Amino acid sequence: QVQLVESGGGLVQAGGSLRLSCAASGRTFFGYTMGWFRQAPGKEREFVAAIRWSSGGTSYSDSVKGRFTISRDNAKNTVYLQMSGLKPEDTAVYYCTTDSTWTTVVAGTSRFWGQGTQVTVSS
Repeated sequence: QVQLVESGGGLVQAGGSLRLSCAASGRTFFGYTMGWFRQAPGKEREFVAAIRWSSGGTSYSDSVKGRFTISRDNAKNTVYLQMSGLKPEDTAVYYCTTDSTWTTVVAGTSRFWGQGTQVTVSS
């Protein structure tokens, strides 16, 4: 049973930084894709970033490119989202997700999701 547990959310002032973590368990994730999505109140869930577990290849949404960095630690089975230059519009619940294909994860149709962690950016 795949489990994803996010942590690291909180309240930060605009311009500040946070690092989110997603601890994955339940199987070997080599070959899988890990992703981060977010959902703000009243808005649809949107793609933030994704990383291929094996190669480390990444992709970002235009809204976070240059400010956020996704990375993974194979030994710890953990994926990170380093967020800097935070803006009030980054306020949302951030979700970790995974599945066996890149397109499934980026499309937001993954089978496996974490419970989410709240990020609030004050102006």
